Amino acid sequence: MTRPYNLPAFKEAEEARSLEELELVRVRALGKNGAITALVKTLGQMTPEERQSKGIFYQAMKSEFSRLVSERKAALEAADLDRRLATERLDLSLPAKDSPQGTIHPVSQVMDELAEIFADLGFAVAEGPEIEEQWYNFTALNMPENHPARAMHDTFYCEPRDGQAEPRVLRTHTSPVQIRAMQAQGAPIRIIAPGRVYRSDSDATHTPMFHQIEGLVIDRRIHLGHLKWTLETFLRAFFERDDITIRMRPSYFPFTEPSAEVDVGWSMEKGRRVVGGSEGWMEVLGSGMVHPRVIADCGLDPDEWQGFAFGTGVDRLAMLKYGMDDLRAFFDADLRWLKHYGFRALDVPTLSGGVGA
Repeated sequence: MTRPYNLPAFKEAEEARSLEELELVRVRALGKNGAITALVKTLGQMTPEERQSKGIFYQAMKSEFSRLVSERKAALEAADLDRRLATERLDLSLPAKDSPQGTIHPVSQVMDELAEIFADLGFAVAEGPEIEEQWYNFTALNMPENHPARAMHDTFYCEPRDGQAEPRVLRTHTSPVQIRAMQAQGAPIRIIAPGRVYRSDSDATHTPMFHQIEGLVIDRRIHLGHLKWTLETFLRAFFERDDITIRMRPSYFPFTEPSAEVDVGWSMEKGRRVVGGSEGWMEVLGSGMVHPRVIADCGLDPDEWQGFAFGTGVDRLAMLKYGMDDLRAFFDADLRWLKHYGFRALDVPTLSGGVGA
């Protein structure tokens, strides 16, 4: 009997000069009607003793041929790559009109719009860590140890490191940035604090990570009138409408007193609810006068310095302005969604040209 290892397929595989030729050899040997496949099929006609010895032999031959094909394929691919690297050239001076073009994410665009508006109002941008100490995230903001916001189902806690007295948290708001800014800069101060924040929540209008912007003003003789004017000016500039009306409803936040939820008027246009008009009200902001205890915790005298603070979700503002319905799509990395809602790199917001694209 001729040894199966001497099948022509082995030599043909070793001498194959292209991937296409190698594939034809593989099919002739291992395909449905291949030579090695035919040998394996004969096992059913053998006695148990013959099947035991020949079966091991045929399977070893099949494995050896598959290994040979894989090695030859890798060698041919490497040779092809070397040839392409040696011969192909890329002309970087050619225009990129046929290349895929990226877009600016709506969140990034709205962040730039907000920074432009508040810069015109005299606000600086402040930043802080996203993994925060509990004192900055809760205690300094007048949230006692038993406050519901500290609950595990609302806040992401990190495993404490060696030497830490208590675990840190993924910041639940950008208010800790305000505390750090007051401690570092003192008063007077006018800042906005945009950035990512984290809460344990997920549905069509909530995600575990989202974007928030908060504002803080600390100065002498600051009152609610300053807060109301700032919010009206900001909302009219952002939505680019003069018919923006707001109402302030009494509310409660631990770090402000008095506190107010801010609603904005809306109307229906082309079957869609848009900000502006007076057909109804929707909540867009939380705000209030900074609590004297918070001011004192930052090393300032609350009898001399007063201030206001406000905060809103950047993702929610983007949804209201640009007509998006599901917050979760912001984080899906769907290229179709990004192409539809994204902005060109040159759509830089300016107050003179309009902050919206």
